[in-house]
Amino acid sequence: MAAPEAQPEHAFRNFSVRLSPTPRGARLARLLTAEQLRSWGLPLDPARQIVAELAANAATHGRVPGRDFRLTVYVIGATLRIEVTDTCGDRPPCPQPPSDDAESGRGLALVEALADRWGWGPGLRPRKTVWAEIAVAPEPSSPCSGPTSGLSKET
Repeated sequence: MAAPEAQPEHAFRNFSVRLSPTPRGARLARLLTAEQLRSWGLPLDPARQIVAELAANAATHGRVPGRDFRLTVYVIGATLRIEVTDTCGDRPPCPQPPSDDAESGRGLALVEALADRWGWGPGLRPRKTVWAEIAVAPEPSSPCSGPTSGLSKET
């Protein structure tokens, strides 16, 4: 039997989905990202929080009735890139400090704090893409799920 092929050091994995620009669509973006990262064996945080903030912004500030936003998550080597493309390209993201008593307005500040790099760029009119990148490594195996290291079961 042939040995399994080793994963290339710079494996490329991606996931992309269109979602409705609603609170439900933003929540689904977070849940789908978490499931995809689990399947890739990657840690959920801080990517899950970054997706939550970017998707909420797309649903709140980038919403155009009848037009979905797109979530794209991909890994190249040890970098996870998250992109959220909305259909409101005329409004660039403008992180501004909210007032102390504001109930919102901290999303991009959180993205900036959690991501290694982030930014935005115009897409095909009338779209814009806000992106964030973080360094990732596979989650270590659980100590209870690997080989027993020579331990024998007593009867």
